Amino acid sequence: MGPARASLQAVLRGGAQWGLRGAPWFMLLILLAPVVLGVGLTVLPAFGYLPAIGGEGLTLNHFAALFAAPGLSHSVMVSMVSALVTPLLALLLVLLFLAAASGTRLESWMRRLVSPLLAIPHAAAAFGLAFLIAPSGLLMRWLSPSATGFSSPPDVLIVNDYWGLSLMLALTVKEIPFLLLMALAALPQIEADKRVNIARSLGYRRGLAWLLTVTPALYPLIRLPVYAVIAFASATVDVALIIGPNLPYTLSVQVLQWFNDPDLSLRFMAAAGALLQLGVTLSALLLWRGLEVVFALLGRRYALSGHRGRADSVLRGIGLLGVATAVLLSIGGVVALVLNSFAGFWRFPENLPRSWNLRAWENASLDLASPLANTLIIAVLATLIAIALVIAVLESEQRFQKRLSPSLILLYLPLIVPQIAFLFGIIVATEFLQWTPNIAMVIFAHLLFVLPYSFLALSEAYRRLDPRWSQLAATLGASQWQVFWKVRLPLLLAPCLTAMAVGFAVSISQYLASQLIGAGRVSTLTTEAVALASGGNRSIIAVWALLQAVLPMLGFMLALFVPRLVWRNRKGMRGSA
Repeated sequence: MGPARASLQAVLRGGAQWGLRGAPWFMLLILLAPVVLGVGLTVLPAFGYLPAIGGEGLTLNHFAALFAAPGLSHSVMVSMVSALVTPLLALLLVLLFLAAASGTRLESWMRRLVSPLLAIPHAAAAFGLAFLIAPSGLLMRWLSPSATGFSSPPDVLIVNDYWGLSLMLALTVKEIPFLLLMALAALPQIEADKRVNIARSLGYRRGLAWLLTVTPALYPLIRLPVYAVIAFASATVDVALIIGPNLPYTLSVQVLQWFNDPDLSLRFMAAAGALLQLGVTLSALLLWRGLEVVFALLGRRYALSGHRGRADSVLRGIGLLGVATAVLLSIGGVVALVLNSFAGFWRFPENLPRSWNLRAWENASLDLASPLANTLIIAVLATLIAIALVIAVLESEQRFQKRLSPSLILLYLPLIVPQIAFLFGIIVATEFLQWTPNIAMVIFAHLLFVLPYSFLALSEAYRRLDPRWSQLAATLGASQWQVFWKVRLPLLLAPCLTAMAVGFAVSISQYLASQLIGAGRVSTLTTEAVALASGGNRSIIAVWALLQAVLPMLGFMLALFVPRLVWRNRKGMRGSA
């Protein structure tokens, strides 16, 4: 029995070792294959080949029909401008904020606030902002009639405006916490304080010293997250449906409308539109790359000029005011959702409802069970699979000293390629294989987006863990697996839970992956909330949006308190989750 058991353990160790070696390639395969296959299978219908609905030959007629579609040029223009304005504003405000607050208590306070704001899904944030800035929204109520003179809502199109300004505002407010978190995670790698101190010793003021010395080193570390923001802003569907223009829609929403049309012949035009969306996103990325070169040249020329800068306080003030405004809008949106979910009779311009009730919650509870269960099952399983694979990849790096950094761009492929451009092709593949849409397919679709974010959230903490802990355990006779289970994982409990909270939040926020891959049969909180966007019942919408926002926040709360509970007697192991 002894030799047999030892032999079995040796086989298991060998298999686990082989699995660790293959983990990076397996993760890349999971992320790349669906995107490449999806885009490839979108190309064929775009050129007329989809035998399942009668497309037997190649043709350019569907592109001709696409370019003749009313309002297409405006849809493309709004998508392109949104893709450039959103990251530009968000990144500029984040950099100016860090220039003003880096190393201060304000930065520490904002670091704690970023995670809860990041947890709010895009759709919930868009609903909250819409309830806040609408003509009959919370801001106008609080300002009227004393500051505005309005006794009835002004006849002004703020939400769903023609130029997509409210869409860009919503995206900017939502992406500021994301880019700020990415920047804060990258700052320790570049010794920002030393750079600023050297510049200040040469007579530069603090804000300008930070911008001139830290930004050139910081930006390459957050370039890929910025690219992800560009891709999302150019092709978002849920946020555009809620707060974006609708006469005409943005390009991605218009493509979805064609795809969902009962006339199956429009599937060909939808595929052509998906390729056009891919072209718009790639064009935005190329334009952004050009802006990077221009700004780098201008920054270098300014640095060489020797000017110490007189507008330092103005720039820092813009950063502080901009980020503070984004935070207040996010918090105000949540407040607006809460008020509307419990509001009874609420006449404009009254600041608060005259009465309160639970009618909206009672009505929502009748249809809540299935979407809530699906949401939790999908998010939990996708997150657990993702975190297990990410840990395997990072442990493989530690064991075999082969980092995944050169392939990091590939991890971002599902985030950079517009979802509509490859999910359409995945649907074509599933229909060809006659797979019935089910929850397992939706879990896999969510995994494509949970994996990259989970890797980003955990990779730096895993790589920066002091190797002397493992070396000390090894000198005491611990095997590599004992070191992993008894040393490395306990020390990384807080970062692992934070990465799981991030993945959980990303899964809950997925709309297009749930709607398209689930074919409307797998309802989630997000799909149900967005489906209500065209309705006029604010109370019901607020309930669904709040439920969508609460779950990720609970995930981040667990990530914060579980390490404190487990390591209540070991303060140094609680991490910064």
